[in-house]
Amino acid sequence: MTKQIRIGLFGTGRIGQVHAMSLATLDEATLAWVCDPIIESAKRTAAEFGGRVSDDPEEVFASGEVDAVIVASPTATHVDLVERAIDAGVPVLCEKPIDLDIARVNALRAKAAASDVPIALGFNKRFDRHFVELKRRVAAGEIGRLEQMVITSRDPGEPPASYLADSGGIFRDMTIHDLDMARYFIPDIVEVSAQGANVFSENARHAGDFDSAVVTLRGSKDELVTIVNSRHAAYGYDQRIEAFGSTGLLQVGNKNDTLVRHWSARAVEAIGPYQNFFLERYAEAYRLEVAEFLRAVRGLPSRNPGFEDGRAALILADAAEKSARAGVAIEVDHT
Repeated sequence: MTKQIRIGLFGTGRIGQVHAMSLATLDEATLAWVCDPIIESAKRTAAEFGGRVSDDPEEVFASGEVDAVIVASPTATHVDLVERAIDAGVPVLCEKPIDLDIARVNALRAKAAASDVPIALGFNKRFDRHFVELKRRVAAGEIGRLEQMVITSRDPGEPPASYLADSGGIFRDMTIHDLDMARYFIPDIVEVSAQGANVFSENARHAGDFDSAVVTLRGSKDELVTIVNSRHAAYGYDQRIEAFGSTGLLQVGNKNDTLVRHWSARAVEAIGPYQNFFLERYAEAYRLEVAEFLRAVRGLPSRNPGFEDGRAALILADAAEKSARAGVAIEVDHT
């Protein structure tokens, strides 16, 4: 395939806009169709980034004018759209999670496994160059045997109540990215223990959700991973990873917009707040994620996480939810 890859985009909310912006930076792809049941939103996206407009996914697939699709629509639509892409023989990049119900994911599992259609999952943190470098150095043995990890992920501010109501809860919506990141380093997680708390968010409380969480994972070789989550952080988007091994430690810290530091009588090494939005922090990662997906569309080897990675992360998120509610550790069964 030497021509531009024609992409169909399902969903024009915040994450759909991110993918549209990423595509606009890649010469090898073009946005051919924009599909959203809210047709005016689809029209606005198409006016900015190009493409024909529809409110019906069947029209997009039937057009014969897409070489691949990106599913950035609400979670409840993911399974159906992924299955439709498999049936049409069209490669698909699907945002996480595949679904909130593992039974629906399992129902699609055999078809996904039997198909040669590339299916990529939107775990964009795997493409952050700092985390990739950390993974390379851990795999190279720079800190000896990996024994512990600490993954910190705090949003700068909680999402609106309308979002929380349909999010599936903090573990399936937010922690799932960190659960996948844990699997990126330690693929075989055998036990999950979690605690959730309501510290500050009435919206989360009313939704029956938590605003803060701590998860401990145990790997099959007794590696331990601690995930720390909060729906708010006064100092910006808090994204850090620490890897501790038998001979040392590696750490990825937060990102700032400037390298300037200020010394005075009141403070030393004072810096401005961390980047305050996920797109600022992960814009490059989203672009690299889409670029890697385009490699798969062209039939080239790709580093994108796949259907089984999405399923595994959801299993861990379900286990974390169960652990937090029951107050017990949950053994993990990935079969």
